[in-house]
Amino acid sequence: MNADLQLLREAQPRHAFFVGLDSDGCVFDTMELKHKECFVPKFIQHFQLQPVSKFARETWEFVNLYSHTRGINRFPALSNALNLLAERPQVRARGVRPWPTDALDEWLARETRLSQETIEGEIAAGNHALEPVLAWSRAVNQAIAELVLGVPPFGWVRESLQRLSERADLMVVSQTPAAALANEWAEHDLAQYPRLIAGQEYGSKTEHLRQATAGKYAPRHVLMIGDAPGDFKAARSNHALFYPIVPGYEEICWERFAGEALDLFLEDRYAGAYETALIEEFNAHLPEQPTWQTA
Repeated sequence: MNADLQLLREAQPRHAFFVGLDSDGCVFDTMELKHKECFVPKFIQHFQLQPVSKFARETWEFVNLYSHTRGINRFPALSNALNLLAERPQVRARGVRPWPTDALDEWLARETRLSQETIEGEIAAGNHALEPVLAWSRAVNQAIAELVLGVPPFGWVRESLQRLSERADLMVVSQTPAAALANEWAEHDLAQYPRLIAGQEYGSKTEHLRQATAGKYAPRHVLMIGDAPGDFKAARSNHALFYPIVPGYEEICWERFAGEALDLFLEDRYAGAYETALIEEFNAHLPEQPTWQTA
């Protein structure tokens, strides 16, 4: 087990409840900004997609913002976007063949810690086929550091964290690099609330929750708050409850959480029909197939 996960495993409860929080698109309104202004331009630039930039942008945004894969780690997202783009008739018609993902897919199939650091180690060990991926990832991080500044949390987040921290142990559960997370949470004076901030270096979100909660909290005392199906899957893999932040309706969701769901959770009345209705509403907003395949 890596040292980061060991920190999660060794953390002991201070409260009877635990709440995991995704960051981008859930606590902070940064998803659209990061993907549309940082990830997409570097995707087009580093993988020579200028002749099909319109379709590249649409494909990246579908994979990362507007579908059931919203919020996944950047490296499987890159593979998904390149392969989905390669299938598009318009791209083929223009004679563009997106970068083949064989080397990336082989690494994804055997690596459990999908981070820039593990790719750096892989390349240092001789796998130079991943160098374009590393160059792209570094460029994305640089763009985010330069551009994503001053983006506040959604309305009702601060009030919710203040109230939760009195009764629950809080942890950031994210696939964003840890350094970027620490900067964002500190910038807006929210770092005082979570005990731990877990980024992509710690492993998957499922692993984050497992190490932080397994055997430490009573059933129905663990809640994950997220804006992506991956957050829901991580919660259910650990028998945790899930509160969805629906993309496009974030403030409404946080107001509802602060006004009713928070108390229902702490009173052990959240599970059941109430949670099920929220998850059904959430899933209806994130399709599996892109519009250009279903039109």
